[in-house]
Amino acid sequence: MQINRRRIVSVKSTVIACATVLAIFGFLSFSAKHERARASASGPATSYTNAPGESNCTQCHASFPVNSGTGNVSISALPINYSPNQQIPVTVTVSQSDAVIYGFQLTAIDAQGKNVGTYTLPTQSPKQLQMLNGFVSGNQRTYVEHTIDGVLPTQFGSKSWTFTWNAPAQRVGTVSFYAAGNAANSDGSPAGDYIYTTSKSIRSGTIVSNFDGDGKSDVAVFRPATGEWFSLKSSDGSLQSFQFGASGDKPVPGDFDGDGKSDYAVWRPSSGIWYVQQSAQGFRAVQFGASGDVPVVGDYDGDGKTDFAVYRPSDGVWYQLQSSKGLVATQFGTTGDLPAQGDYDGDGKTDIAVFRPSTRTWYIQQSRDGFSAVQFGNSTDKPVQADYDGDGKTDVAVFRPSDGVWYFLKSRDGFAATQFGAADDKPVPADYDGDGKSDIAVYRASDGVWYILKSSDNSFYGVGFGNAQDIPVPSSFIAEASQ
Repeated sequence: MQINRRRIVSVKSTVIACATVLAIFGFLSFSAKHERARASASGPATSYTNAPGESNCTQCHASFPVNSGTGNVSISALPINYSPNQQIPVTVTVSQSDAVIYGFQLTAIDAQGKNVGTYTLPTQSPKQLQMLNGFVSGNQRTYVEHTIDGVLPTQFGSKSWTFTWNAPAQRVGTVSFYAAGNAANSDGSPAGDYIYTTSKSIRSGTIVSNFDGDGKSDVAVFRPATGEWFSLKSSDGSLQSFQFGASGDKPVPGDFDGDGKSDYAVWRPSSGIWYVQQSAQGFRAVQFGASGDVPVVGDYDGDGKTDFAVYRPSDGVWYQLQSSKGLVATQFGTTGDLPAQGDYDGDGKTDIAVFRPSTRTWYIQQSRDGFSAVQFGNSTDKPVQADYDGDGKTDVAVFRPSDGVWYFLKSRDGFAATQFGAADDKPVPADYDGDGKSDIAVYRASDGVWYILKSSDNSFYGVGFGNAQDIPVPSSFIAEASQ
């Protein structure tokens, strides 16, 4: 179908008015709204992607509610996790079978609403894409959007644009992409156009206890007596149960197949065998480790998959069966140390680390930044290392049972302390609200209640889920001796 470009320009510059995707087409009214449209005739204005603090174009294109048409806008080609400096192709598609022209706008931000990464646009003649900068709540954001030459469909019923997002040099936690699109009828006014919005997130690493893949950790327990797993799905609140394991097994969930979902997995100390039910690639059984070892799951090679790994307290050796490199053995630690693995330097790889109660010292062998040691905590504290400030780095942290206080040495935000919990509670820090930060949380076995302090809004909630004999799944990532 051929469309005269001169006609498009003359009748549709109004579409750009609200900027989420408005394809630039003629100016037929002299209202303030249309004056704004004229000013952005070469592309939409900024800050209409429906991201936090932003609006969408239905304030101008008000014929229909947002996302009420038969079409959609989608963001594709994003991986589950990103690595520092990774170049990731991104495709935005606006679809609607009866639309004539299409437009879009996209931005990527972190949990604080700040811009993340940069963009590389393809070389095209004429140009179909451009970048603009805008400010939202004091934060500068960069936007990718169509140009006047990028509004015509290349196939019936949809239009796609592809460009490259360049990840930052260091991980910053969860990155969220927001996009808005316009499927326009080209009738010379803002009326009759459908506005669509969408968002998609990628992470700096696997979220613990995330069985439904929604980017939030699920409240979940493993029942050793029967080998059953029970989880309360954060996506819809439904109960999910799965029979996998036997009495005496230790739960070791992780994303072993790299699909963004936690897999059911147990380690059997009597035989040293790992049994894994992968969500994407099915069942696996791997012999790795021996009786007396402590399982220390993590992604040690940074390929987005959880590796089989154990720490041997008798000689302080870490044994890893890395999914990309095979067997790696490293001596790091001594008798009495508690393993405290995590990504302390934010490079996407799990680092070897121990907490030595006798000297209250953390020893960390970072995969990128090398060795470090810090004195933090006391001899009876439980290490609860996690990313509490959302910068993609594991923070040194302890839970003190004697007074129920959490002490943090955050890599970005520094020292903090929060009273939350009681002496017999099990610490279960995890990102339950999906904001890219681990939340303070405890499991009270005496009454089977979870108490969670959400970092997104500092709100508190409790949920009864489990019994006294159950093992809370998020606690499996904390040193065994501290449970």
